[in-house]
Amino acid sequence: MWIPPEDIDPVLLHAPTRKQMAVFGAVCPADGRLATMAAPRFESAAFQSFLEILLRRRRPGRKLVVIVDNASWHHARALRPWLRAHRRLLRLDFLPPYSPDLNPVERVWKLTRRLCTHNRYFETLEDLLQIVHDQFTAWHHPNRQLHRLCAII
Repeated sequence: MWIPPEDIDPVLLHAPTRKQMAVFGAVCPADGRLATMAAPRFESAAFQSFLEILLRRRRPGRKLVVIVDNASWHHARALRPWLRAHRRLLRLDFLPPYSPDLNPVERVWKLTRRLCTHNRYFETLEDLLQIVHDQFTAWHHPNRQLHRLCAII
């Protein structure tokens, strides 16, 4: 960033921490419903819990297809028996390597950052999580904004 020499240098506030939270998410392109689950970190057990949430939210009589990237927790050996047991209800479709932008939920993450976190200072991680949680709650039910954002035409 360039600042004219006669101006005082700006002060940028930031929290002195590297804390983080993992959030699993899926969006239904047909109606814009968003399903999310926060976890301490990304791992296969947490991913399986998220898939169980998705199965409870699926439409009756329909098979659920989840588009995933090639993260290690999507391919974990510990997940394979559970996936085999639920193969009539659920299928994971893997994206080609290095192409996460093809996943519709990536558009949701980008919009969430733009609406909730850009150019804002959060004193604590809890403040950040609350703002993001509020936005996800607003998108929990079918909505036009995510439908238009993620629709496959």
